[in-house]
Amino acid sequence: MTDAYDVITMGRIGVDLYPLQSGVPLDEVTSFGKFLGGSASNVAVAAARLGRRVALVTRTGEDPFGRYLHRALREFGVDDRWVSAVAGLPTPVTFCEVFPPDDFPLYFYRLPKAPDLEIHEEELDLGAIAAARIFWMTGTGLCAEPSRSATLAALASRPTGAGYTVFDLDWRPMFWADPDEARPHYAAALAHATVAVGNLDEVEIATGEREPLAAARALLDAGVELAVVKQGPEGVLAMNRAGEVVRVPPLPVTVLNGLGAGDAFGGALCHGLLAGWELERVLRYANAAGAIVASRLECSSAMPFAGEVASAVEAGAVL
Repeated sequence: MTDAYDVITMGRIGVDLYPLQSGVPLDEVTSFGKFLGGSASNVAVAAARLGRRVALVTRTGEDPFGRYLHRALREFGVDDRWVSAVAGLPTPVTFCEVFPPDDFPLYFYRLPKAPDLEIHEEELDLGAIAAARIFWMTGTGLCAEPSRSATLAALASRPTGAGYTVFDLDWRPMFWADPDEARPHYAAALAHATVAVGNLDEVEIATGEREPLAAARALLDAGVELAVVKQGPEGVLAMNRAGEVVRVPPLPVTVLNGLGAGDAFGGALCHGLLAGWELERVLRYANAAGAIVASRLECSSAMPFAGEVASAVEAGAVL
């Protein structure tokens, strides 16, 4: 289809209320910034910032914060036609604390239930999802019904050999009663995915393996064609079905807030895969995008443009 989206993401959305003071506990913070948030939403913004045609599948509350998120998505260039409201459920809000370089506690307010977990299979445009060059889904979407069944139906709609189907392992322990509850649902999703992306905690939930190379092999055994294991200060490791293993170190950066780095990595990963780059180039580009966002306070509005990422790659650091 000539009008197919480059990327369709599906999953979490909410309002990030981040402190404008660093190194201050939440109970002492006096001012906050308001930003669009949620992993699937941030990845959509990151890919759109790099020039890709992107849409998001999610749900908000029928409230002022929901209206804000629609407006923010459109301003970022993300198609919001499949973002609908759920009456009676508030739009989620997330707070964080900022203690650089590596302590950023998150506080999710998603009660009584997050609207993005009320995505129903019958509401999906499965034709558009099947036609997208990349379909990106997340582990959070598997944690409750009806979102779980809708996510698996979206995965099943993807034709064999049609673009990339990316499973962002996205493990959030507060959304699950027990890690063992998550594993069969992760396995079901991996059977449909062609790419799996996760940090060490996430790949361990999905595979039982924490050592990066062993985890990558386990993800390939589970059905994907490309496994990407993010290792924080140790960089990133990727392995494909052809047996190619690529290790890329992180870019030097002064971290302000590391929370959006993984989503920036994801949007840049999509961009590089669609561009047909060699795997090492894709990973270096994605690493650079993540490093740029780690050097900034916010997540969605911090997503870099292509020229910024190219400059960081060329310089070998975020300056």
